[in-house]
Amino acid sequence: MDKKLVIPGEFLSDDVNLADEGTYVEEGKVFSSVFGIASLKNHIRVVPLSGKYIPRPGDMIIGIITEVSFSNWIVDIRSPYEGLLHISEFPRRIENTEMSKYLNVGDAIITLVTDVDPSMKVELTLNDQRLRQIKEGRIIDVTPSKVPRLIGRSGSMIAMLKNETNCNIFIGQNGRVWITGKDKDLELAVKAVLKIEKESHVSGLTDRLTRFLKEEKGKKEKEPEKEREDKEGTTAEEQKEENIEPAEEEKQPEQKAEEEKSGGILDELLGDEK
Repeated sequence: MDKKLVIPGEFLSDDVNLADEGTYVEEGKVFSSVFGIASLKNHIRVVPLSGKYIPRPGDMIIGIITEVSFSNWIVDIRSPYEGLLHISEFPRRIENTEMSKYLNVGDAIITLVTDVDPSMKVELTLNDQRLRQIKEGRIIDVTPSKVPRLIGRSGSMIAMLKNETNCNIFIGQNGRVWITGKDKDLELAVKAVLKIEKESHVSGLTDRLTRFLKEEKGKKEKEPEKEREDKEGTTAEEQKEENIEPAEEEKQPEQKAEEEKSGGILDELLGDEK
């Protein structure tokens, strides 16, 4: 069995050379350091089922500006540690007094982790053509440990999602996902991403997701037809109601004579002035 659910401190192997992420070595043995799914093939790696994002140099992530200081933007990176984006790491030269004009509190950015020191000071940059401010679309949060499942082997899962939903999707290593596209396509993409997060630990996910996308797209194709039928039905009903009263020429002579005699509703409202 290549995979199994493990808890912190659970024994995994006697071969310390196999130890990888999510493990620790003690007295020549390998143990799990987190609660998650252990992969025992080739190397021993434990993917946590929950937990905060721990930044590493080279990670491309999505951050939210929380504060503008004298020379740094303070960035929420979905981690116990804040990110620091120094003014010198902005793509163009700007003055300290202009910082909030370019990035202000609440703005979202695609940024790169350049360094993490022993005290967990996380330094970021925007000096790369792949990095930018996010001004459109929708950002959703998923568990950071589920990011590899969202991407898939060799990018297979994310490629399938983009193709089936007609959306552009960027997945940050910190579990923030940026999606752009038409409203209905965007809604479908969000549902699909959340489904992957929820069912990432279950086998056969790709097949289930493919069926899910086909079913959802089938429903959307039927909606315009149903709306058209409802509209036609309503129109017919309205026409029926409008035709309840007979036309003037269709009224019986006795009915017309009675209306003329009574003077009609205006005489009733205004009173008899004769």
